[in-house]
Amino acid sequence: MTGIGDSPLRQVGDSDAEAVLRGLWHPVIMIAPDDTIVLANDAAENFFCVSSAYLRRHGIDEFIPFSSPLRALIAQVRERGGAVNEYAVDLSLPQSARPQLVDIHAAPVTDRPGAVMVVLQERSIASRIDRQLSHRGAARSVAGLSAMLAHEVKNPLSGIRGAAQLLSATVSGDDQALTQLICEEADRICKLVDRMELFANDRPPERHPVNIHTVLDRARRIAQAGVARNVHFIEDYDPSLPPVPGDHDQLIQVFLNLVKNAAEALEGYTTRGEITLKTAYLPGMRLSVPGLRDRTNLPLEFTVADNGPGVPEELIPHMFEPFVSGRAGGSGLGLALVAKIVGDHGGVIECEAGARGTRFRILMPACRVMPPQE
Repeated sequence: MTGIGDSPLRQVGDSDAEAVLRGLWHPVIMIAPDDTIVLANDAAENFFCVSSAYLRRHGIDEFIPFSSPLRALIAQVRERGGAVNEYAVDLSLPQSARPQLVDIHAAPVTDRPGAVMVVLQERSIASRIDRQLSHRGAARSVAGLSAMLAHEVKNPLSGIRGAAQLLSATVSGDDQALTQLICEEADRICKLVDRMELFANDRPPERHPVNIHTVLDRARRIAQAGVARNVHFIEDYDPSLPPVPGDHDQLIQVFLNLVKNAAEALEGYTTRGEITLKTAYLPGMRLSVPGLRDRTNLPLEFTVADNGPGVPEELIPHMFEPFVSGRAGGSGLGLALVAKIVGDHGGVIECEAGARGTRFRILMPACRVMPPQE
């Protein structure tokens, strides 16, 4: 019989088991009776910010704070000889500057006395879904407001603009400049109301297989012709990515908004402005998404990141709420509309910001059936 220090993966004798373990989305570690780590999957490497080889050379004490509740849970599993679950545990790590809230699932290893298997489920996913619910509620509020504005504001506004145009033909000098100002401001308010009316569309998007790389290329070219003309783009695409079930035009609107936001964040910034567009496939990403009854796979990851100054951390939880903007003069409707469209497509969006810029990350489902090749 192989000792506890040998790789448990080799004992399984099945390469498929190793592939499943390494492909798991959640961090998994096995802790020996002497508290050394004898197994760690790829997600655990990312969670603890070190390689699995380094993890296996050290004890769990090196990677968690002295007062961490994980210590007590491991001891409890050994004492009881049964599984223990603990939810919403603050497992802030010494090597991470950000707090980490996790659900911990710990269980004894039946053929390894004293060994404990620990699975960590990061609460960021659950929090992300909660934020999506809030975003949808806010979008519905804006929908009602936009319907009211369309009737109560746009109609009288057109009369004000018409009267100003008539006056401009009879006045001159400063008075004509004032009538022109009235017309321009009326047009500006009409455009704002038009953008808000987009929230009133509650019909589900027409879904067809969409090549997301075509969408990203279109958004990039439009932005480069305008606000992003002086920005360097980096494209990091997975060419084997399956299509997205969605509305082509709405997805262009999503990524064009994100790219324009990134370009505007780089205006006046001394560092060379860069926007990174990235696509990736994340197998095993399965979530309960608001608006959908069944759990769904969200294996497609799309990222729009910039190397600008970032946004204030206190603003991040409210980034997708209507009328919240980190830019002077911004209406705060662009990202709210982005969140609505992504949610309508059964996806999830999140924002991360730091000293090296801002990153918007979208997770979306893939087409179940590949379209016929032309």
